[in-house]
Amino acid sequence: MRGLRLLGCGALAALAMAAAAPSRAAPATPAATIASLDAFDAQKKSVVLPNGLRLAYVEMGNPKGRPVVLIHGYTDNARDWWPLTPYLDKSFRLIIVDIRGHGGSGKPECCYTRVDFAYDIKLLLDALKIDKADIVGHSLGSIITQTFAELWPERTARVVLVSSTGGPRKAAKTGVSTAPAPPAFDFRSAIVKLRDPIDPDSPFMVAWWSSPTPVDEAFIQRQRQDAAKIPVKVWLAVLDQGLEGVDLQATLPKLKAPTLLIWGGKDQIIDMEGRETLREGLPAATVKVFEQLGHNPFWEDAPGVAAEINRFLGHP
Repeated sequence: MRGLRLLGCGALAALAMAAAAPSRAAPATPAATIASLDAFDAQKKSVVLPNGLRLAYVEMGNPKGRPVVLIHGYTDNARDWWPLTPYLDKSFRLIIVDIRGHGGSGKPECCYTRVDFAYDIKLLLDALKIDKADIVGHSLGSIITQTFAELWPERTARVVLVSSTGGPRKAAKTGVSTAPAPPAFDFRSAIVKLRDPIDPDSPFMVAWWSSPTPVDEAFIQRQRQDAAKIPVKVWLAVLDQGLEGVDLQATLPKLKAPTLLIWGGKDQIIDMEGRETLREGLPAATVKVFEQLGHNPFWEDAPGVAAEINRFLGHP
């Protein structure tokens, strides 16, 4: 189904591609070590929100600085942003979230609509006594970011959508129905075959986390291990409840905050139609395309992506 294409994580494209990455060297990114990854994870804390969900998050940077919320994608966690954080402006107060069902956050059987995810962010800002923040989201996290900015514009300063989409173009009202185009990659048919416990080193998981540009293997391995701890029923709940049948274009006019759109030119998850509909829905947005990068550009060129985000948020 086309809607599933909106939920991609760092390696969804690999289900239809060879897992081997190009031989060219990746841009400079921090080297992952067990100690450095452990140090990041050790910063994680959690809060029980008024809706009963336990939400885990990491705070970094200047406690009195400009709040910047970072929201990861499907099957990721707060560590998704680990390669980027060393390059973000040190004056920011970073709030890096594990969305519901992921990482150290609660994993209820429901509910996983984009409004549920966004409401968690609103309740977290309430708990932290933050009136207004910049919101940065990747993939599924970008849809959550869009939703938050649409529903709570008074709480939203600036928005950064990384590897996002406006969804498929609406069919013209001609009275003639046409069958939707088949998805580029049939994610769900592979996911429904998963069984608990998920093997983090299975061919499926290795492919799920591949990248067109080399990414530190220690980091990717830790990401796979965490994704494997997510129950299969939650993998499926996010797919089934998250975006299926959602009309992203219909609500885009409600997003009034200044917005930066970032894509990788070699992203196999977000097709050109999805990019075009998002740009059409947000005609005033700033756009940056990293032509040689994929669905996770901030893994592949963390300094370059951070420079764009710093500049947009007002800290060149």
